[in-house]
Amino acid sequence: MAAMSEPSFRESVDMMFNRAVAAMDLSPGLEQKIRVCNSTYTVRFGVRLRGKIETFVGYRSVHSEHMEPVKGGIRYAMSVNQDEVEALAALMTYKCALVETPFGGSKGGLCIDPTQYEEHELEQITRRFAYELIKRDLINPSQNVPAPDMGTGEREMAWIVDQYRRMNTTDINATACVTGKPLNGDGIQGRIEATGRGVQYALREFFRHPEDKAKAGLSGTLDGKRVIVQGLGNVGYHAGLFLQTEDGCKITAIIERDGGLYNPNGLDVAKVRDWLVGHGGVKGYPDATYVENGATLLEEDCDILIPAAMEGVINLSNAHRIQASLIAEAANGPITFGADEILRSKGKVIIPDLYANAGGVTVSYFEWVKNLTHIRFGRIERRREEARHQMLVDELERLSSDRQLGWSLSPGFKEQYLRGADELELVRSGLDDTMRAAYGEMRALWHGREGIEDLRVAAFIVAIDRVAKAYRSKGL
Repeated sequence: MAAMSEPSFRESVDMMFNRAVAAMDLSPGLEQKIRVCNSTYTVRFGVRLRGKIETFVGYRSVHSEHMEPVKGGIRYAMSVNQDEVEALAALMTYKCALVETPFGGSKGGLCIDPTQYEEHELEQITRRFAYELIKRDLINPSQNVPAPDMGTGEREMAWIVDQYRRMNTTDINATACVTGKPLNGDGIQGRIEATGRGVQYALREFFRHPEDKAKAGLSGTLDGKRVIVQGLGNVGYHAGLFLQTEDGCKITAIIERDGGLYNPNGLDVAKVRDWLVGHGGVKGYPDATYVENGATLLEEDCDILIPAAMEGVINLSNAHRIQASLIAEAANGPITFGADEILRSKGKVIIPDLYANAGGVTVSYFEWVKNLTHIRFGRIERRREEARHQMLVDELERLSSDRQLGWSLSPGFKEQYLRGADELELVRSGLDDTMRAAYGEMRALWHGREGIEDLRVAAFIVAIDRVAKAYRSKGL
């Protein structure tokens, strides 16, 4: 039997799509319409830097416009190419459909190593890239709304918003043209932590169901579970930090570009992050064993593995050595199609990227809504909520003063109950609700329909079904 060859990232996404539609009743025409990428714009532009003109190649791909605007990040990396951008755009379509954010799927990328440029140079490059996309409505609050991705962040989003404003001076909704903006630039509380927070909520939801834990050979709560995190960027850092500090998980290994750290007694995520920022890598960190070939730590024994960096890190070459009982895909496409088959055959449970890392786009949706309504969440109702709670507390205190009843308010109850929710609490509440609802939809298929073997197929079916219904409602 010939050895199985590794599919590309885009092929992996298509093959996973095919696995799902095989269990659905879609017409061939509609199936094809949902699968294909609607359009990809390639731009080549020049910027004068250091006394010479440098040419850059960028992409903006629109996978599906069953709902508009379309949504998806812009990544800055040397690995960016058309196939990768189109695969990521497809994942965005299905991700948005799964968590019911009213967006189609899109993605952008610029083939650049951002570490090789000064800040003012990156601003020039970003503004010129944004200009090329804005003039074609590939950045627009009602048509195409980017967000940060690998290699980009709040800073780049702020530059893009300013560029959009310069070109659309009368657009009252200009700040909604991108999400992931800084707080002082019409961003939203909780957006930076959102994807990592979503990973935490996904794991919490998984652990609420004894039947699901049993499938992964796990029991109990998240407390004390051994976790390996690959990639300590924004997503991996926040996921690891919250799981450690709020759920009692033990982060036994952290894998970064220059190697990995291992400590069976647990690593302090915040301290490792500080070291990484200060030293440019994890090498030399004092409270752990340093492993030069960090990728080997993916194969260490643990309860939960969180790949939170690049696609394809778990592939045919290492899948059979993965020992984790449960894998939460915090990155996009970290497990190739072939590796997915191997892991499932070994009884591993995978919480798919479509769901696990949807926290980012969910909170982006809240930010977009905030920008369109031009009002901060909680601003209107918070004090009214506190006043109503005060009435109840006053009445309870009056009753508790009656010695014949013999009861009193618990310590701390009054302070906690009286405080109305602020924007951050409302954002976290909305994200938690979204992650719970989406998991319930996947789980119902996973356990309730014959032939649905895993959460990934269930997630794809839920998402594709919603996209199909949207197209049918348009008359397709």
